[in-house]
Formats: sequence, C-alpha cells, structure tokens
Amino acid sequence: MVPILETARLRLRAFRESDLDGQARMLGDPGFMRYLGGKTLTREDSWRRLLSGAGLWSMLGYGYWGVENRADGAFIGQVGFADFNRDMTPSIEGIPEMGWVLAPETHGQGFASEAVTAALDWARQALSGREIVAIIDPANTPSIRVAEKAGFAAREEALYRSDPILLFRRAPD
Repeated sequence: MVPILETARLRLRAFRESDLDGQARMLGDPGFMRYLGGKTLTREDSWRRLLSGAGLWSMLGYGYWGVENRADGAFIGQVGFADFNRDMTPSIEGIPEMGWVLAPETHGQGFASEAVTAALDWARQALSGREIVAIIDPANTPSIRVAEKAGFAAREEALYRSDPILLFRRAPD
C-alpha cells in the first residue's frame, strides 16, 4: 500500500521493524529534539511513532515513508504527510501536513530537500488540488530553508499547545 519512491540517493519506503534503532537514536537525542517539542522520546515512544507513521496510510491513503540511504541501505529518517487533528490556532484539521526529520549525521547534505521534493512529486497526483501545510519551530532555520525551497511560501504565526510555531502553506499544484 505504501508506494516506493526513489531519488538519486534516497529510497522512500514503508517502515520496517529494523528502523526502530535509528528512530530511537534520533528521537532520544536532546540536540535533535530541541525543535520538536524539546523533550526526548524513549525507545517505546519511538516505536509508537513508527507505528503511527505506518498506520496513516490505511486510515488516510497517505502517510510517512522511512527514508533510506541507497548507498548503504541505512534508515536515515522519515518524510511524509499526516492529519494529526492538532489542537492548533489556526486550525489545520483536514489539511495534509507535511513533515520531515532526518538523522543529524545527514544534515547539510541536501537529503531533506531531496526527500521532500520526492514526496511532493508524489503528492501532485495523490493529493491533487489540496493545500499542504507544515509547522516549524521559529528557531529551526535549516528546516525553514527546506520548506521555502520546496515552495511553502505563506508563513504565519500560529499556536500549538500554547506555544508559538510557524505555519507554512503550499498552494495546490
């Protein structure tokens, strides 16, 4: 059910049980989590996040992919779309929300932009005519650059769990 997408350096594919170690390393790293709520996750919580990402596909017809480095087959993160029914102002319920997280050792190499571009190429057909949003911590400059490079142009201040967040919008293709 999860389509496989390939780029020159990456494979976007369904999650695997073996992705847990890489996921737990990322989500257990305080430096990595500083822009994702600031609180590290346990191995158990990391497993639940993988299951959640995988389950989106059967519920919504879209979801998250595991991102794999084609050079060595290593799991390096995830990218995709969700509707988490966030308690947020303004509301984004019913709008596909794009997200991406990649392992710290891959930062600065263009992998995030490559993965985001591949996912958006898929979305052009699968989510045709729909606006896509992304929420990003205001201090997360690298992720903001990825969003802007991918065509998320409209930026507005929002509140998520009473904390300020930037809401980016990408017009339908």
